[in-house]
Amino acid sequence: MATMMDVLRDRALELSVAADAPREGNWRMASDEDGICWLVLDRPGKSVNTIDRSVLEDLDRCLGLIEAQKPRGLVIRSGKPSGFAAGADIEQFVGAGVAGIDAMLEEGHRVLDRLAALPVPTVAVIHGHCLGAGLELALAAKLRIAIAGASLGFPEVMLGLHPGLGGTFRATAVADPIEAMTMMLTGRAASARRAKAIGLVDAVVEERHVANAARAAVFGDLRPAAVGLKARASHLRPARKLAARQMRAKAREKATPETYPAPFRLIDLWEAHGGHPDRMRQEEQASFAALVESKTAQNLVRVFFLREALKGLRDGASGIRRVHVIGAGAMGGDIAAWVARKGFRVSLSDVDVEPIGRAMKAAAKMLEATLKDPLKVRDALDRLVPDPGGAGIAGADLVIEAAPERIELKQAILRDALARMKPSAILATNTSALPIAELASALDDPSRLVGIHFFNPVSRMQLVEIVRHDAVSAETLRRATAFVTEIGRLPAPVKPSAGFLVNRALTPYIAEALLMVGEGIPKERIDAAAERFGMPMGPVELADQVGLDIAAEVSQTLRERLGMALPETPAWMHELIREGRLGRKTGRGLYEYDEAGKPRKLDLDALPDGSPDDPALVDRLILPMLNAVVACLREEVVASEEIADGAMVFGTGFAPFRGGPIRYARERGVDTVIARLRELEMSHGARFRPDPGWDRI
Repeated sequence: MATMMDVLRDRALELSVAADAPREGNWRMASDEDGICWLVLDRPGKSVNTIDRSVLEDLDRCLGLIEAQKPRGLVIRSGKPSGFAAGADIEQFVGAGVAGIDAMLEEGHRVLDRLAALPVPTVAVIHGHCLGAGLELALAAKLRIAIAGASLGFPEVMLGLHPGLGGTFRATAVADPIEAMTMMLTGRAASARRAKAIGLVDAVVEERHVANAARAAVFGDLRPAAVGLKARASHLRPARKLAARQMRAKAREKATPETYPAPFRLIDLWEAHGGHPDRMRQEEQASFAALVESKTAQNLVRVFFLREALKGLRDGASGIRRVHVIGAGAMGGDIAAWVARKGFRVSLSDVDVEPIGRAMKAAAKMLEATLKDPLKVRDALDRLVPDPGGAGIAGADLVIEAAPERIELKQAILRDALARMKPSAILATNTSALPIAELASALDDPSRLVGIHFFNPVSRMQLVEIVRHDAVSAETLRRATAFVTEIGRLPAPVKPSAGFLVNRALTPYIAEALLMVGEGIPKERIDAAAERFGMPMGPVELADQVGLDIAAEVSQTLRERLGMALPETPAWMHELIREGRLGRKTGRGLYEYDEAGKPRKLDLDALPDGSPDDPALVDRLILPMLNAVVACLREEVVASEEIADGAMVFGTGFAPFRGGPIRYARERGVDTVIARLRELEMSHGARFRPDPGWDRI
């Protein structure tokens, strides 16, 4: 990758990134022949810039020097190839307490206000990622120039927060307030050109034109875009009130103030004080400090660190460049398409040509939906090669088997693949239920086989289970783990056990829901209760998504191989399976599906009066899931509570604001959970018996 010095040839920019330029902690300073001061954020020993107290303290000292020097103007940019700044260093908030956070915010606001008040033109030059506190820093400059390809955003809502260093009032002051609020409420980033269109940046240029653009900004030839009539109207109280009402309705479609308070606090803040920077500043600080102390934010920050911990399991590069996928069914085709999307050369084989054709069509559809750029879609499809004869196996660095779940079939495929692979390549199976040790036993060199278990849909599910067995080599595990991170997924190492972790924990959740359907409880009520708890999808809809045939098969496997006390698959469900009503994939299952694949559900207020209910509904769904995770910890299917919680959040969508199932159990009280399981065991049977592993939690 080219360094900044390879790119920035202009003398002023060379000064700005010169290694021997005067340094003030995290910043380097230099002045060019035009009297412009270049201030470069370049945190020592870091690959990316983050904003913490030390960065702001160093900036404060730099501003003192700049005030004394009285330059013609100030240009701020990053010395990191990755981008301007990736946001605040959230570790500084952990355990800081309200008083400590208040002090940090007060100091941060003072420094950024000092930057905003400099009596010279100030310009922030933004490349790469400019997020959160990094964007708030850029907003304190009088002008912003984005380099084509930059991405700007406020991701704080993903951590249960909103901007806390002036973003709430500066963004709504310089940009279209509705658009700025939408960015803060959704956490979605905007491209450089989109940011220019809404007024968040003042110009978009190519890197080679930065020096001229910066000079133009300093010498008055680049001015902020005029605020439009619509934006000006949004500052008026009646308009804010109307917009705020619409924003709350939109926010309630995905969250409630009780579970995710941040977006609702932000809306309240803007509605009450929008257009009044001093009041917004004061209220922003108080609101942010209170949110940091909330359980939602604490749990979402924990989830952030769980994600980083899973990413951190990578040890070096995989060395994988070419991948071959055997099996062009729904999973195999999706795996091949995703890997091609991430820049790898992929070949896809099957015993029949027809599934490969369907997989290529599905790949094009997924790539168009996720890349949204015809050139990128074309390039990804060029990397995905139909390969009916499996010629790509010989040159692949990784071969992934994704054939139907029949052990003899998989063993034969794996034996054949291993015989055709080059010695340095590794072999993987995507099995979700079969014993990987039995698959490995059929191979001459089982050390090269590892489980790489993806979840459906591959393009959306972040987790991939890395399944080891006694004969696998450490190097195979290392390369598989690295590969998973290289395709933008989170690896979770698991021991070979029926269902591994995720399916083992999800199966009782789905099985209990199906039992409730048989009891006459409306499926819409069951799903709505689970979604209110925080699950991304109710268990009945999830059963349809997985496929009723697959759900029944996995449940039977877990009963037989682990002796799990799961309810038997009801007779009425077997009848649906015989009729071909398998769920979303057939357009009919427990729900009927429209042409877009959306389930047709009754509104809750349209359910028949007197339809059965159960006050223990949520506990009946969620507690067996917790019980299964505890069993996996006891059996060392997963090595730690952190991996277990991370895997469940990223592999099942377990309510992120609850921090994971073990975190939820601890917050609710382990003794309380055990007592509740025993109550349910008394009323509903042995499937609720507390696992012995609860004694270790």
